[in-house]
Amino acid sequence: TVLQGIILLPPRAICIAFILLLAWLFASIATFRHSGKGSAPLKGWRRRMIQTTLSCLTHTLFFVMGFQVKVKGKIASLLEAPIFVAAPHSSFFDAIISALTGMPSIVSRAENLSTPVFGTILSSLQPVSVSRQDPDSRKNTVTEITKRALSRGQWPQVI
Repeated sequence: TVLQGIILLPPRAICIAFILLLAWLFASIATFRHSGKGSAPLKGWRRRMIQTTLSCLTHTLFFVMGFQVKVKGKIASLLEAPIFVAAPHSSFFDAIISALTGMPSIVSRAENLSTPVFGTILSSLQPVSVSRQDPDSRKNTVTEITKRALSRGQWPQVI
């Protein structure tokens, strides 16, 4: 609504924006001065921060949006399943799966990393980047996923 030239957002929208900014802040802290920048896995407090805070914030975000998800069965651990498949991944519902599985690495197009706010959050998940302009990108993606799957827990699960 508009009140004398001031736009008032509904409380839900303000809450969503606040959660996204918190997620951006934690993602920025976790990746600040990380020497690897995608070539080396996050370790120690950085990895725990991403797994716990981003997972909790994502759960909270979807709860605020009206989604309540219950998991039936047992989610496979990193050592049991280094690659986690979610299909058909065509919407924001993939974020629910990511939150439930402890914020795994994802396969994403390289252009997504330059998106404001979301790019920083995405970078903290250490994605496997796919470049649509690079003719060797498909081969490089398969190689990177294989390397991460065979790392024996050094890298997070790949979804």
